[in-house]
Amino acid sequence: MPEPVPATPQLLRRVSAGAVLEFMRASGAVTVTDIMAATGLTRATTIAVCEDLAGRGWILELENQREFGGYRKGRPARRFELNERAGVVLGMDIGYAKVTVVAADLRGRTIGRASRPFQDGEVGSRERIAFIDDVAMAALRSAGADPGQVLAVCAGVAAPVDRHGDVVATQEFWGLFDLGLGPALKETRGWTVLLENDANLAALGDRWQGAAAGVDDVVVILASERLGSGIVEGGRLVHGTRGSAGELAYLNLVEGVGDTLGIAHLARTWAADALAATGPTSLREFQPRRVEAEQVFAAAARGDAVASGILDRIADRMARVVGTVSTMLNPELVVIGGGVADSAHVLLAPISARLAGYTATPARVAVSPLGDAIVTVGAVRRALDYVEENSLDLVLAAPATPA
Repeated sequence: MPEPVPATPQLLRRVSAGAVLEFMRASGAVTVTDIMAATGLTRATTIAVCEDLAGRGWILELENQREFGGYRKGRPARRFELNERAGVVLGMDIGYAKVTVVAADLRGRTIGRASRPFQDGEVGSRERIAFIDDVAMAALRSAGADPGQVLAVCAGVAAPVDRHGDVVATQEFWGLFDLGLGPALKETRGWTVLLENDANLAALGDRWQGAAAGVDDVVVILASERLGSGIVEGGRLVHGTRGSAGELAYLNLVEGVGDTLGIAHLARTWAADALAATGPTSLREFQPRRVEAEQVFAAAARGDAVASGILDRIADRMARVVGTVSTMLNPELVVIGGGVADSAHVLLAPISARLAGYTATPARVAVSPLGDAIVTVGAVRRALDYVEENSLDLVLAAPATPA
């Protein structure tokens, strides 16, 4: 086991500052007493931390105000508020086909966004890094921010990432994400870049703002094109020895599943198979174009028998997937996330009905409300956590006062 880190005064100051910023991120104007109650810090420590953070530009001390129409004895309480535009963080979702970058303020609210597909020629590390940088700059422009205001970046990739932030490229296609993105953007922009598996970020994002809010034992399954999962146990993200906790390659061995293809891929493929047959279905109205998953869900809602049969097959597969996850990990909740989540509510009842037949420990199943933003939401949260943990080491480029 690693040696415990001694609780030096510097470490205590850092931890205290992080705790105060974390509380203020989710709060409006607060008093010293409010901060003490939320963090457990003493009054003297709370005042010292707030004055330090205010001097550095992280928080603002507000003017004292009496209640209108009344009189109260004693000094008015000191009130502080997060300086939410003192800097920005970037959350990236780097997929196989496209890159999405979100710029967020220090409360985690999206203030800018850009998303672009990779072009055919952008296959080498240098080209992909330049492309990702261009998308990031577009997101900053849409936020009215400049590169010097970026305090941290978190990028989600579709490959295992160990607890040190390194891509574990044990399979050839995972090497697409072993770009050297962090050192490259550190050199050109001065940015700190945190790498994380996209499903792990989905778990962080949904537990922050989604169906898993407040749940300490949850598995979030990204389920659109391919299946991958992020695991939170006891409130902590699980990586495993080499970053592969949550990988679902074992599904190749599960009867009735056999691969890691996701809901959108299966709906599209099985719709094409149905259209190749001669039976009647309203899905034919989309020919000669490819039928997408959303159209299969819509046709099923209108009563199309073929589309309903496809969804029934998908529900059975996903029940087997959730059943194996429930048996091995015993989470309180399993969340289905990703772009397909916007349509997947109709699958919840049939999945839940089948679960008891596949596991003795069925989990509750939900669909994330975050849609295809789930990874960037988690990336923003991870970047904010880094900023709060390292606030005393970061220098704000141009502390701004809120309008």
